[in-house]
Amino acid sequence: MLEDLVKKSRSYRRFCEEEAISADTLKELVELARLSPSASNLQPLKYILSSDPEKNAKIFPCLAWAGYLEGWGGPAEGERPAAYIIIVGDKEIKKNFGCDYGIVAQSMLLGATEKGLGGCMLGLIDRDKLRKALNVPARFRILLVVALGKPSEEVVIDKLGPDGNIKYWRDDKSVHHVPKRSLKDIIVE
Repeated sequence: MLEDLVKKSRSYRRFCEEEAISADTLKELVELARLSPSASNLQPLKYILSSDPEKNAKIFPCLAWAGYLEGWGGPAEGERPAAYIIIVGDKEIKKNFGCDYGIVAQSMLLGATEKGLGGCMLGLIDRDKLRKALNVPARFRILLVVALGKPSEEVVIDKLGPDGNIKYWRDDKSVHHVPKRSLKDIIVE
């Protein structure tokens, strides 16, 4: 059921780094992106794939992780993503990429979840550093990085507390809690 898949598809930030993800699996996830809706059907998005540890090591330091978790610099060695899909916009096709990259990222993350993987969309990227590290041509705007791997953490959805605080947090057992507003609080009558 789709609802179960959505509930299981969380933003994971710690992975079993040693469990490799094949290039074929990454291509299967990009196939889901390819089949996703695109504004005016222009399909301006392209994808840079990495499941190679050396290439991953170039990508990782260009990313910022979990802004609400003060003092946490991101996953430690051994907990880092086993793969990345970098979503770029081809400026020769279109200058503004609207919401297309959010749509394809969600399609890929749902596909990853179905395969027993987890992921995280990362938008806080040192784009200049990443462009240089991977020699990304200037015609491509770096939009989003999708980090992927077999999750090594538990992420749970909580009801939003009476204080209305939406910040995610980790408890003393390292369970990652994500408060969500109720359905009645998000529907405007």
